[in-house]
Amino acid sequence: MNTIAQSSRRDFIKTAAVVSGGLLVGFSVPAIKDAAAAGTLYTPNAWVHIGDDNTITLISARSEMGQGVYTSMPMLIAEELNVDIRRIKVAMAPPDKALYGNALLGGPQLTGGSTSVRDGWEKLRTAGAQVREMLISAAATKWNVDRSQLRADNGMVLGPNGRQATYGELAQAASKLPVPEKVALKDPSQFRIVGKRTPRLDTPAKTNGTAEYGIDVKLPGMVYAALEQCPVIGGTVRSFDAEKARRMPGVVAVVQIPDGIAVVADSWWRANQARKQLAIVWDEGAGAALNNKSMLEGIRAASVSGTPLPIKKVGDAQAVIAASPRVVRREYVSQLLSHSPLEPMNFTASYAGGKMLLIGPTQWQDGAQGAVAAAVGMQPQDVAVQTTFLGGGFGRRIDLDFIVQAAQISKAINRPVKLVWSREDDMTHDFYRPQALHKMAAALGADGKPTAMTFRMTSQSVTGRVFGLPPQMNDPLMTEAALAPYAIPALQHDYVKHDSGLRVGYWRSVSHLLNAFANESFVDELAKEAGQDPYAYRMSMLGSQPRFANVLKLAADKAGWGTPLPAGRARGIALMEGYDTYMAQVAEVSLVDGAVKVHRVTVAADVGRMVNPDTVEAQIQSSVAFGMGAALMQEITLDKGRVQQTNFHQFPVVRMNEAPAIDIILVDSSEKPGGIGEPATAVVVPAIANAVATLTGKRVRQLPMTAEAIRAA
Repeated sequence: MNTIAQSSRRDFIKTAAVVSGGLLVGFSVPAIKDAAAAGTLYTPNAWVHIGDDNTITLISARSEMGQGVYTSMPMLIAEELNVDIRRIKVAMAPPDKALYGNALLGGPQLTGGSTSVRDGWEKLRTAGAQVREMLISAAATKWNVDRSQLRADNGMVLGPNGRQATYGELAQAASKLPVPEKVALKDPSQFRIVGKRTPRLDTPAKTNGTAEYGIDVKLPGMVYAALEQCPVIGGTVRSFDAEKARRMPGVVAVVQIPDGIAVVADSWWRANQARKQLAIVWDEGAGAALNNKSMLEGIRAASVSGTPLPIKKVGDAQAVIAASPRVVRREYVSQLLSHSPLEPMNFTASYAGGKMLLIGPTQWQDGAQGAVAAAVGMQPQDVAVQTTFLGGGFGRRIDLDFIVQAAQISKAINRPVKLVWSREDDMTHDFYRPQALHKMAAALGADGKPTAMTFRMTSQSVTGRVFGLPPQMNDPLMTEAALAPYAIPALQHDYVKHDSGLRVGYWRSVSHLLNAFANESFVDELAKEAGQDPYAYRMSMLGSQPRFANVLKLAADKAGWGTPLPAGRARGIALMEGYDTYMAQVAEVSLVDGAVKVHRVTVAADVGRMVNPDTVEAQIQSSVAFGMGAALMQEITLDKGRVQQTNFHQFPVVRMNEAPAIDIILVDSSEKPGGIGEPATAVVVPAIANAVATLTGKRVRQLPMTAEAIRAA
């Protein structure tokens, strides 16, 4: 195992601006090789610092964008250090994928895929345990006693005859000891912090205004930039006239960069006002021919002519279906979606003396460093990245365009600049959740159960764009939740990659929502075809899936499945596993002026061992609301390559008066932790779709389920 040299630790402290003069431990874990990048080793990837003043700092490798890692990660450290969670401070790690790479995502220093707790579960506890044992060893040497006579508790090492020393007092001596490779972790029965409801550590700062988001950053001498980009994504500047803009009050400079023309001024308002005076002739490029309807037609054609990639095959499903007298065939369509976090894209860049400082909200630290270095002709080691809180991410801040733009502008004017996109910029220049088409077919036996099923999903590969995955290679981020848990004798599941021409990005739940909407809608339709109750129908096919069956029963019982509802209401049920979390939901809906009103959503979730149940509940609640938007009201459309939605009046989010009551059941589980930031976003969509079908007798198979879509079904 690797250890980090003491000089490197000191350099790291300076880089990270962490209090010096204490104990900084980089803990070692077995090297992990990723199948997609053989030979890449993921060695030390978390750090603990104990200062002389007895403060403890976690160097977090994951960005805080509302999901609670600034509390859950410290809880893991505090548990093994035997200290109050409120004693732990958090500092964000600088770019270094060798230290902070996310093994569950193949190695980049990236926050996403509901991986933070799953990736840190053992690593961070190990880090805390290593520090604990080093402190005990330091005290044993200092007092000349056997280690077995000592214990660490409440920030102190306690020994015989009333001897005691704080962690801070022992930190210097402990820092000279070797990092133990093997340490005993607490048995879960000993947990005092992990698994307990814990108020978030970042709540005070986020409510009193002291938390720093990217949009809050200020540097001495900083100016502001507003960027005019081609209304067709991918278009470039053919020519421009900036004379009127340059004469506007406060304007400092007008800068051309590859993505457009930036106006720089002494305030963002002045920069944005001057931007409106730019006269630009655009080369709109091939994107000017795009519209969402023709894109869907291309996907539909590709589902027939494209080369399918296998997901799973059992038996000969095609033959069984061909010979069956009772076959059900359906198609489901998912729409383009924008991320639209409430904090629009922004980043601050400061170029001086051949060095670049980047400060702002990102989900991908080493990616930002590398992309900026390549874009402005620098070495990565000369680009520093400091991560602020993120005012929402949902996958949008995995992409790096706005960070590169800020760096290009700063280098051009040789001074600090904050680039801020408007809401309209943000919505019309996103990396969108791709469209998807699902073609499903099933043969039903005499008992109404499927004897065979085929599944084909056709969509764009986000991984192909972001990481250069070749078209012929499997993209596991397209096939999440493609395999439903039901016992079906013959299966043929595959998918087709098709590039529709619009840039696409990872969106909260990635492909889980696409595939769960199709699978769970189809199973509901099969139950109706068989004349059976949707809940009982599912349960009858889960005999070998106890975790699925358990959450399904819990959700149905809690929601009162089968009991009478007020007139004009109906329930729908859905089931899915995502990121090692097993979840069922029941949605209760009605129609108000033809539009869907969701009254209640009941959620049963088995997330394995939970670090902070309070955060788990909050994540489920936010995911339900997020998924409701996709189910009922949100869609990005294009005309002549231009995104038609510019703000929340055209791309609405669920408002407080539209939010349902949410009942949550958390399963007490000893399984490994599952991810919780995203699965509920996916499950709520088919639960609502199934409820709407029961209520109206009409099946809406293309999202969103607007009043117009229901009338037309």
